[in-house]
Amino acid sequence: MAEFEPKIVGFFCNWCTAAASDMAGTSRMQYPPNVRPIRVNCSGSVDSSYIIRALLSGADGVIVGGCHPGDCHYLSGNYKARRRVAILKQVLDTLGLDSDRVQLEWISAAEGKKFVDTMKQFTEKIRNKGKNPLASNWLA
Repeated sequence: MAEFEPKIVGFFCNWCTAAASDMAGTSRMQYPPNVRPIRVNCSGSVDSSYIIRALLSGADGVIVGGCHPGDCHYLSGNYKARRRVAILKQVLDTLGLDSDRVQLEWISAAEGKKFVDTMKQFTEKIRNKGKNPLASNWLA
């Protein structure tokens, strides 16, 4: 039987995490192809409903990547993202759902290696958890 390969949705800040993924690619660093990247202007623009929709639509995990606190291109967007993800994780836990399927990471444009390591670790974590029980397989 083939090993489970998770579907992961990544919401990546254009100015930091998406730039780090570009750096990793141009540097020919290898990372799992499981992440479906969505470039957003700022991690602060990622509404909780987008994360929930991704999980309900078939994603096994969701990762939000933004600029380090204090370095946001839009000043406080990453703080907004941190609050939203923290509240969403609390809600998921309260409902008895697996909040570990959602992760927030600060990855700057100069951290291509950190991007690669983070994607490998998150993919492995989700692979070990198995298929998302909430998924309705719309993304299949």
